[in-house]
Amino acid sequence: MATTLAAAGPRLWAPARHRPFRLLWLGQSLSLLGDGFSVVAFSWITLGLTGSTLALGYVLAFQAVPRALLTLVGGTLGDSLSTRTLMIASSWTRAGLMTGVGVAGLTGHLTVWMLCAAAAAFGAVDAFFQPARVSILPSVVDESLLTPANALLGAGSRTAAVVGPAVGGLVIALTRAPVAFLVDAVCFALCGWCVARIRTRPRPAGREEAAAAPPQASLAARIREGVTFTLRDPRLRTVVALDTAVNFCYAGPFTVGFATLASQVLRGGSTTLGVLNGSLAGGAMLGTLAGGALGGRPRVGLLVAALAGWLAAGMAVLGLAHSTPAVVATVLAMGFAIGFQGVFGLSWIQRNIPQDVLGRVVSVDMVLGYAAAPLSLIVCGTLARVGPLALFGVVAAVLALTGLAVLGSRPVREMR
Repeated sequence: MATTLAAAGPRLWAPARHRPFRLLWLGQSLSLLGDGFSVVAFSWITLGLTGSTLALGYVLAFQAVPRALLTLVGGTLGDSLSTRTLMIASSWTRAGLMTGVGVAGLTGHLTVWMLCAAAAAFGAVDAFFQPARVSILPSVVDESLLTPANALLGAGSRTAAVVGPAVGGLVIALTRAPVAFLVDAVCFALCGWCVARIRTRPRPAGREEAAAAPPQASLAARIREGVTFTLRDPRLRTVVALDTAVNFCYAGPFTVGFATLASQVLRGGSTTLGVLNGSLAGGAMLGTLAGGALGGRPRVGLLVAALAGWLAAGMAVLGLAHSTPAVVATVLAMGFAIGFQGVFGLSWIQRNIPQDVLGRVVSVDMVLGYAAAPLSLIVCGTLARVGPLALFGVVAAVLALTGLAVLGSRPVREMR
C-alpha cells in the first residue's frame, strides 16, 4: 500500500517529462482559457450594444449551432488529415476573428450582426479544434501514459473553464469589452504557436476492425462510417451513452437544479449557488487527479456502471436533502466520481479505437453531448416547476436504468 501511494505522484506527473505533452497541455489550456474569455466578451459587448437579452441569445446561438453541426466534419477530417494541422489552423483563425472583433469594437464600427457573423465563424472553426485536441493525444504520448496524460489535460481544462470567465470579466471591468477580444486573440495565437512546435509520432496502420474508407470516399460516406463504427461496438456504444447521460446531468440538474435548490430549498441565494458550482468543479478536479495518480487498467465497464449508480444516488439525495452541508458534500462526491471515471473512459477510447477512426468516434460523442444539453435544460426546467424532488428523481431513475443496462452486458463489464 505504501509503495502504491509513493508511486502515485510520479505516475501522475510522468507525461510532463515529455516536451510534446507539455506543449499540448499549454496549448489546450490556452485555447480553453480563450473559450472562457469569448463567452464573457460576446455576452458583455452584446448587452452593451443592444441592452437586449434576446439579442444575446441570438449571438450565443449563432456560435453554438455551427459548432454542433460541424463537429462531425471536424472529427472526420482529423482522421484523414493531421490533427495537429487542424488545431493550428483553428487556433490562428480564431485569433484573427477575435482581433477583428476587438478592433471593430475599439473603433466604434461593431454592430450586432457583425457579432453574430463572428460568433458563427468562431463556432464553425472551433468545431475542428475540439475533436482534434482529444484524438491527437495517442500520437503525443505512449499508450502507457494515456491515463495520467488525460488527467493532467483534464485538470488544465477544468482550471481554464473557471479562470477564463473570471479573468475575462476582470479585464472588461478594468478596461473595455473590446479589449477582452484582443486578449482572447493572444490566447488563441499562443495556442497555435505551442501546437505548431509539437512533434507527433507517426500514425500507426489501422487495425483490421477500423472503418477502412477508400481515399476517394465522400465526406458524408466517411461520417456515416464513423457513426456506424461507434454504434456497432457494444462497449463503445455504452461509453458514449454514459457520456451523453452525464452531459444530460450537467446541463439541467447542475444549472436549473442548482438554482432551484439554492433559491427554493436552501434559501441561500447566489452565494449558495456559487458554493454548489464550486463544489462540483472542485470534486471533478480531485477525481481527475486521483484517476491519473492511480493509473493502471481497471475494469472500465464496472466503473461506468458504478458512476451511473453513484450519480443516481446523488440525484436522489439532492431531491430529498434540505441541509446545505449535506447538499454540498453530495455534489462534491458526484463531481469526484465524474472526474475519476472520465479519465479512464477517455483513455479506454484512445487506447482501443484505431487512430484512423478515432476523430470520428470522439466527434460522435461530442455531438450527442451537444444535443443532450438543450434537451436537459428544457426537461429540467419543466420538472422544476413541480419541485426539486421531481426534477432530481426523474434524472436519478434514468441514471439507475443506465447503470443496470451496463451491468447486463458481459462485454461491457469486462472492458479494460
